[in-house]
Amino acid sequence: MKILLAEDDIRLADLLEQAFVEAGWQVETHHDGPSAYEAALTGRDHDVLLLDWMLPGLDGATISRRLREYGIRTPILMLTARTSLSDRVDGLNAGADDYLAKPFELEELLARIRALHRRAHLDDTEQPLQVGDLALDPLSRRVTRAGQEIELSAREFAILQLLLERAGQVVSRYTILDEVWDGDTDLRSNVIDVHVASLRAKIDRPFDTSTITTRRGAGYRVEPDPR
Repeated sequence: MKILLAEDDIRLADLLEQAFVEAGWQVETHHDGPSAYEAALTGRDHDVLLLDWMLPGLDGATISRRLREYGIRTPILMLTARTSLSDRVDGLNAGADDYLAKPFELEELLARIRALHRRAHLDDTEQPLQVGDLALDPLSRRVTRAGQEIELSAREFAILQLLLERAGQVVSRYTILDEVWDGDTDLRSNVIDVHVASLRAKIDRPFDTSTITTRRGAGYRVEPDPR
């Protein structure tokens, strides 16, 4: 996940950036409104925008409103010391998807960012996915290979769905941890490797093929044309 962080409090921005990197996310940090707005408008590769309301030069609410007017649909989480109902309403009416008042707990912020990211990708995850003769239907929760149905656990299904959505790309263990476990496990454990091994045993081994490959030190990749 890639986050655009716009926060003029340097100390807070540094703390948040460190927390996001530890969560396995990419972070682009800005300390003023105009540069944050320009990055959000021209980059368009961010998964979540985290905007402080009181940014110098251009406030977060104005940034949010202008981005929506330009058709930018990236999820926006507004951070602010303003706590009144009218302020919250103003922020949401400006186009923000969520609102978190300062001071806040880091774990709540991380959870809200994950939730925004999931909701933003909900429509994509409802589409059937297929690589070769391997097919996954998110709505029916069915996986088939060469017409044969394969039973997967909930975690195995989620990992396979993530890998199929990004077929041809290397998906890091950080990303799997964040998307499938919601960050609620230790990356140093072998739980991801165990689940991937079990998944391979079900979707590859019986069919004498290799769909999921390991990129040592990088992560896993679904081959677009498995052999």
